[in-house]
Amino acid sequence: MESSSVDKLSALINELPKQPWYGADLYNWKGFWYRPHHLSSTMAASSNFQAKDDDVILTSSMKTGTTWMKAIIPTIMNPVGRTDDDSLDPLLKHHPNELIPSLEIQVYSVNPHPDLSNMVSPRLFRTHMAYPLLPESIKTSGCKIVYITRDPKDTFVSTCHFMNSVIAARGVEPWPMSEAFESFCKGVHTFGPFHDHVLGYWKESLKRPEKICFMRYEDMKKDPKGEVKKLACFLGRPFEKDQEVEKVVWRCSLERLKNLEMNQHGVDPWLGIDYKHYFRRGIVGDWKNHFTDEMKEKLEQLTAMKFEGSGLSLGY
Repeated sequence: MESSSVDKLSALINELPKQPWYGADLYNWKGFWYRPHHLSSTMAASSNFQAKDDDVILTSSMKTGTTWMKAIIPTIMNPVGRTDDDSLDPLLKHHPNELIPSLEIQVYSVNPHPDLSNMVSPRLFRTHMAYPLLPESIKTSGCKIVYITRDPKDTFVSTCHFMNSVIAARGVEPWPMSEAFESFCKGVHTFGPFHDHVLGYWKESLKRPEKICFMRYEDMKKDPKGEVKKLACFLGRPFEKDQEVEKVVWRCSLERLKNLEMNQHGVDPWLGIDYKHYFRRGIVGDWKNHFTDEMKEKLEQLTAMKFEGSGLSLGY
């Protein structure tokens, strides 16, 4: 990035609302919170990305089942994912992060005008951008959007464990869960507020179900075969045999992904985060092991208030 652009970005950031979060500062841009190094690439992607009609865009807030979907979508789209030949499985040699590049963390992190002409169609991308911040071409083109979300209580617990693991590896003291919880309830966390993020995609999915597939992590855990079949149909890649569905579900199972060599010892080159931190328990209801009754009541009341009248429920 040219020095003049850096200066302009620095001036802009200095004018934005700021809050501490896991040993760093977050800045609020257009209603959502970003780390400085994500903010410039988000701005570039929001302004410059040109979607194609056959693109697939995975969208989510943080720690809602995104890593699981980063494995499932490429496996559905790639014919190899349905075969019995496990030796050709890309997941053996690639962390799910590598199979769907992130617009703000990878694609636009270095160059605001990257050359994407060599990417083979259909292109797969992911982003944590809220719906209002998406590039207009994503909203208006024929591309498909898959949104994955989760009970906010489990989302918070997963985020807390993930972030404290990341900063601990860098010698930073963990952030007390009580303080992190208050921040989450105020909507201050990377790519948050959570409830606003979810509602943006939920409301748009009601208007255009052929455009946005709104998925819940809990539904995926309860009926993985049914949800994967639904997703494959949405993506225009329906299964011909039940064995194909079973193969995709097995290949992308969290237990298998967690135990693959690549995911136990690799490091994300874009973030410097050990791949193992992306996989923890992956269960529904882990919040029960961490929440007090007061925390449960506060977040459930907040969620009910935020989602009132929307028809959306995420409580489990």
